Amino acid sequence: MCLGIPMQIKQIDQFTASCEAKGVEREVSLFMLQHEQLAPGDFVVVHVGYAIQKVTPEVAATAWDLYDEMIEKAERIEGAADA
Repeated sequence: MCLGIPMQIKQIDQFTASCEAKGVEREVSLFMLQHEQLAPGDFVVVHVGYAIQKVTPEVAATAWDLYDEMIEKAERIEGAADA
């Protein structure tokens, strides 16, 4: 399964952005969104190092809520298997 991760743009240098999500920072290519208006503070969905879609802060937060729920459930299953 492949997931796109919502990240917030911190800084832009041409077609590369410094992005952050949950304390993790990454350099992200903006090449696929070169025709979008992007600025620091905007949220993008990142997949394998490329920003593939601009999203609202609400969409980014909803995605992270779902991911956190998935991680929590996986950890409970893993913990039950170890018991």
